[in-house]
Amino acid sequence: MDHGQVNPKMKLSDQGIEGLGYVYYNLSEPELQDAAIAAGEGVEGQGGTLLVTTGKHTGRSPKDKFVVRTAEVEDAIWWDNNAPMDPVAFDRLYDDMTAHMKGGTYHVQDLFGGADPAHRLDVRVVTELAWHGLFIRHLLRRPDAAELETFAPDFTIINCPSFKADPDAHGCRSETVIALNLQRKLILIGGTEYAGENKKSVFTLLNYLLPEKGIMPMHCSANHATGNPVDTAVFFGLSGTGKTTLSADPSRTLIGDDEHGWSDRGTFNFEGGCYAKTIGLDPEAEPEIFATCAMPHTVIENMVFDPETKELDFNDDSLTANMRCAYPLHYISNASETALGGHPKNIIMLTCDAFGVLPPIARLTPAQAMYHFLSGFTSKVAGTERGVTEPEPTFSTCFGAPFMPRRPEVYGSLLREKIATHGATCWLVNTGWTGGAYGTGSRMPIKATRALLAAALDGTLVENKFRKDPNFGFEAPVTCEGVDDRLLNPRETWADKDAYDAQARKLVEMFSENFAKYVPYIDDDVRAAAI
Repeated sequence: MDHGQVNPKMKLSDQGIEGLGYVYYNLSEPELQDAAIAAGEGVEGQGGTLLVTTGKHTGRSPKDKFVVRTAEVEDAIWWDNNAPMDPVAFDRLYDDMTAHMKGGTYHVQDLFGGADPAHRLDVRVVTELAWHGLFIRHLLRRPDAAELETFAPDFTIINCPSFKADPDAHGCRSETVIALNLQRKLILIGGTEYAGENKKSVFTLLNYLLPEKGIMPMHCSANHATGNPVDTAVFFGLSGTGKTTLSADPSRTLIGDDEHGWSDRGTFNFEGGCYAKTIGLDPEAEPEIFATCAMPHTVIENMVFDPETKELDFNDDSLTANMRCAYPLHYISNASETALGGHPKNIIMLTCDAFGVLPPIARLTPAQAMYHFLSGFTSKVAGTERGVTEPEPTFSTCFGAPFMPRRPEVYGSLLREKIATHGATCWLVNTGWTGGAYGTGSRMPIKATRALLAAALDGTLVENKFRKDPNFGFEAPVTCEGVDDRLLNPRETWADKDAYDAQARKLVEMFSENFAKYVPYIDDDVRAAAI
């Protein structure tokens, strides 16, 4: 039985998905929350939030993600990074999953991926869990009533956590599976309740589709100067490096916190909401994000709370360090109404250096920018992926390798072309450790990071004196108002200078070894920037 608003020609049965029980189309946020609570999926928290847990999967499962290997995509996919699935196995997976779904209750959300109508992707998301429908309604962009009457999906995502895949029958690794079939325009997700798989599947799609249109898909947050979209900044970085926190600057307008495109028209957000980490969330340092944790229909994921008062514990990571909240973008008071910006004037590459070697900020030449973009150095932060319990150094090319279906050079070349055309200034910002490596040093003070970013974005930092870093060759400022000079030279923050030098040599060697695989694909100037 069907309920809700939908294009009458686009029922699930018209897509070949038949035999379901109740199907609810495009319910509103209150309706989805009520449905989730009635089904026992979660409880109402303070301020009308929805409190949920995701079971054993409290982060993404990148090793269970597959791309169906068809002739259509054979030469376009970066197979070293994307596990292949045989088309026959996918067809069997689809048949078995839809058979499992028969008679069940499902929620359909018809949504847009992309704020620019010229480049958006129309996505239908079919979820077994009502709260997954609420989550993705926050995270993607919501059509109005008139747009729903004619909505026809470009791609369909089916998410059924109760379905357990069979590795022998379905060509996967475990009972958990995320399978992308670009030819059939389908994504199947089974065996995991972690909602982040929904949004990252859409990001992966856009990372495949947009480069063919000359659009740079970016794993970044973005903001612009208030009243001046021309002054746009983008912040590349993996989870835990500060994208959400640093882009939510009350003195600037937030375009979005995680995924964007850079077209010939400028910057546009892919999403309609934010998915912020809440561990250690500070109401003074991050008041806007903290406030969303008591707003109606915010999804509070994997947080410990008092069973009677529903008060949240922002420091208890006994469920996971990857505790999060998902909320619509308009919950941030300075969010852009259009989610559109100009061409980036400043490009910030965020890294969380667990070695304590990198300075808090450094200016990059265009060749160095491409080098560090392809390197994508950071540290995985506890909880973001299963099995990661403490920061560990990693290289994730383009600051988002798990979501990159094409070869890294495709994205690197696009970025370089955009920088050359529009003259962006590039910065490497370390939000990791200072005064020693992880376990000895301390985390970079967020006040210092904010002061350095503010100076970079308003143009005053470039007026300061810079020094050439002896390890990486980029330029780092010697002084910045409001920041201790010693902090700007990481070697000076270490009690044992010889230990710093040894750690720096180790990190330089890691960079060099990692970058060797890109050398055959890059130009001489980028090769010269390699250390």
